[in-house]
Amino acid sequence: MLENLTQPNYPKAALGLEQTSVTALALQKEGRGRFGIKQAATVELPTNLLVPSFTERNVANANEMLVLLEEAVTNAGLRKQKRWSVSLPSNTARTAILTLETEPSSKNELEEILDWKSEQTFGVPSGEMRISRRKIKADKTSKARYFATAVKLSVIDEYETLFERLGWRAGLIMPRAVSEANWLVDARSKSDSLLISSQADGFVALLLRGDEPNVVRSVTCTESETDDEIYRLLMFYRDRFGDANESSLDKLLVVGRNFAPARLKEIADEALGKTLAILRPEDVGLSMPAQTLSFDDIAAPAGLAALGWN
Repeated sequence: MLENLTQPNYPKAALGLEQTSVTALALQKEGRGRFGIKQAATVELPTNLLVPSFTERNVANANEMLVLLEEAVTNAGLRKQKRWSVSLPSNTARTAILTLETEPSSKNELEEILDWKSEQTFGVPSGEMRISRRKIKADKTSKARYFATAVKLSVIDEYETLFERLGWRAGLIMPRAVSEANWLVDARSKSDSLLISSQADGFVALLLRGDEPNVVRSVTCTESETDDEIYRLLMFYRDRFGDANESSLDKLLVVGRNFAPARLKEIADEALGKTLAILRPEDVGLSMPAQTLSFDDIAAPAGLAALGWN
């Protein structure tokens, strides 16, 4: 899913940046489609040092952030690593599926339409964003669709300046949810899989069909409203894709400490009238070490690091 969003340059080490922590890790191959954690460490961030935002400044104190980035890679035993993939907080970047109402008559017209669509969707002039787009399967009415991610240039410059000061080169920078969704990509599968990834003000849902995104939703809600919003999301899926001619949703990957797998299973059973498989790390090909590492911290950077083995 990610390979066509940017020029391929996939290190086998990755950083995961979140509002409350930074994680550095490297993977090791343990068989076909299976990985283990070779080296990893997570360092907690002080409150308000990193405040993820699509439009506003993210890092309050660059010097303090540099110290903690160095601490994370040192604790992970990766101090000599200079090439990284990086997952950014979901609130820092935006993701959407852009649908074209008509077929452009030229490449220039296509670019103009996509820029306009991006501005309307992401709320920022296209010239102020770094946008990655990949054409995906057309919708039911044969309208062309593009999977797009966007980061404001002033925001991505904050992060890239930090990396440059440390002598690092980031070959791939992706939003957290897109990074996590890599664990669900399966070109051979005809069924649907759903990622639900927490963010500071709600969650991101990304529905995949095989190796392509099919639906993207960013839901803003309080923690007490989350169950109801997930129920509505699954009802939307049932109403839109639940007929006999569509592939069925059978797998759910949940990333976020506020989610209770048992409760999500109950919600899915009620909304869909069937039991979904709530995936564990080992189900998606990641062996978790017997130490104090959380899948919630490492799912995104590990999803990117796995690309280095492709």
